[in-house]
Amino acid sequence: MGSVKFVDVSEQDAIFEGNGWDALVVVTADVTSIQLDEVAMLASHGQKVDQRVGKSVTLLFAPGMAGGRLIIAPVKHADDDYQDVRIFADAAREGIKVAKEAGAKRPLLLVDSINQQRYQHAQHVAALACGQALWQALELREAGGADEPLEAIGILSGNNGAVLTAIEAGRVLARDLCGTEPERMSAPAFADYCIDALQDSGLAMSVVEDRDILERDYPLLCAVGRSSFAVLRHQPRVVKLEYVGEGDIEKTFLFAGKGVVYDTGGADLKIAGGMAGMSRDKGGAAAVAGLMKTISLLKPKGIRVVAELGLVRNSIGSEAFVTDEIITGHAGKRVRIGNTDAEGRLVLADLLSHLRLKAVNAVKPQMFSVATLTGHVVRCYGGYTAVVENSVAKQANVANSMQAKASIWGEPIEVSQLRRDDFSKIVDPSAAADMLSSNNAPSSVTARGHQYPAAFLIEASGLSQHGLNATTPIAYSHIDIAGSATEGHPQYGTPTATPLVGLFAYMTEQ
Repeated sequence: MGSVKFVDVSEQDAIFEGNGWDALVVVTADVTSIQLDEVAMLASHGQKVDQRVGKSVTLLFAPGMAGGRLIIAPVKHADDDYQDVRIFADAAREGIKVAKEAGAKRPLLLVDSINQQRYQHAQHVAALACGQALWQALELREAGGADEPLEAIGILSGNNGAVLTAIEAGRVLARDLCGTEPERMSAPAFADYCIDALQDSGLAMSVVEDRDILERDYPLLCAVGRSSFAVLRHQPRVVKLEYVGEGDIEKTFLFAGKGVVYDTGGADLKIAGGMAGMSRDKGGAAAVAGLMKTISLLKPKGIRVVAELGLVRNSIGSEAFVTDEIITGHAGKRVRIGNTDAEGRLVLADLLSHLRLKAVNAVKPQMFSVATLTGHVVRCYGGYTAVVENSVAKQANVANSMQAKASIWGEPIEVSQLRRDDFSKIVDPSAAADMLSSNNAPSSVTARGHQYPAAFLIEASGLSQHGLNATTPIAYSHIDIAGSATEGHPQYGTPTATPLVGLFAYMTEQ
C-alpha cells in the first residue's frame, strides 16, 4: 500500500558513502549543536557560503557522505513558549521532500533533539511527518501516476523503527480509506479494502451486509442509508474487528467509527457547493481501521480492542429519510429526526449501543466514538481534535491523559466539557419521541454545536444507564476530528489519520 519502512541505524559510519544510504537529512534547531563532527563541519562551512543554511531547508554538496547529499532542515522557534513538537514535523517534511526531489531512495534521518519534556518524541514525530509528506493518493497510485516510493528511511540512533513502521502502515490504510473518492471507496468497497488490508493480521473480522440484519440491528444507520439500498454498490456495511492481546487482559478499548462514505446531506440537502469534500466524511472509521492495523502488527499484550465501523452513503431519492420521522434505534430509544444532515450521530448511536453490550462484561472498558462530526468543532478549535467525555471518563481522567500523550506525539487535542445544557438540546418539544437528534440549523452556527451531540450519543446508545452511580459504570469519550482529519485544501487536503497516533500512545502508554 506504499507504506514507508523505517530502519533503525545505530552506526554513525552509515552517513558515509558506500553504506547503502543516499542522503542525510538533519533536523536541527542549531547547526552548531550537531553531534556528528563531520556533519557539523560541513554545515558550518555551508553557512559561510550560503546564509540560508540553518534558516531554510538547504541541500549541500557533501563528498564522501551518503549519496553526496547533506540536507539541513532547520527547526524554527524551538524556544517559543507556545510551540510544540510539531515544529520538528514541519522541518522533517520539508527536508524529506528535498531529499526525494534530489533523487534519494534511501535517505537517513538525523534528528538533533532538544532536552525538553515537550520534545521528548521529536525523533518519532519527525519520522512520521516524513510518512505524511510522502503519501500519495490511492487513485493516483492505482492509475500508475504516482512517484516511485522511497525504499526506506534510516533513523540514526533510533530504536523504534518497527513501531514507527507499524504506525505508518496503519496511517497509510487510514489515509487510503479516508481520502479516496466515493465510488472507489463506497461502503462495500471500503469494507472490502479494509478486510483485504487486514488479512493474516490475527484480528477477528466480519462484515454485516444482509439488509434484514442491518435493518434489525442498526435501524438508525439504515435510516441514513435507506435511499442507498436501491443501488447495489452503495449499500451499507458494518465492519466488526477485534484484537485480543496475549496474557491477562487488563484493559478493554471499544471504538465506534463513523464511515459516511458520501454525505449529500440527505433530504436536508447540502447546497452552494457544500457537498465538495464530503467523501472524507468517513475519516473516523478510516482512523479506527488504521489503528487496528497498527495494533495487529505490534500485538501489545494485556489489552483487548473491539471496533465497529458504520459505512453508509447518505443518499437522496424517493426512499430518503426525512426530518420529523421518529425512528427507534438499537438501544430502544425513539429518535425524532431534526435534520438529515446530522446523520453521523445516528450511525454512531447504533454502533455504540452494540459496543455497550460488550463493554458491560469487559475488563475495565473504555468506549470511544471517532467521527468527522460537526462544523462547530472547526469553528471552535480550527484544525484540532476535540474530546467530549461522559462523567465516568471524566472521573477517570481519560481525556486529559489522552491530551497529554497525544500532544507529545504531535497530535494535540482540545478537551471540551459536557454540560446539562447539552442534554436540554435533545429534548423533543412534542414529547412524542424520547429525544431529538438535532436542531435544524448547521452545527457551525449552533451554540455548543459539537458538545451536545455527545449528549445525544450517550442517551441514544443507552450509555446513560452506565453513569457514575450505575452498577456498571462505563467510561465513554467522543472524539470529533472534523477539523483534524485532513490538512491543507479545505475540501481535498491530505488525510492525516488523526487521532491514530495519539490513541495508540494512550492505549499502549508510549
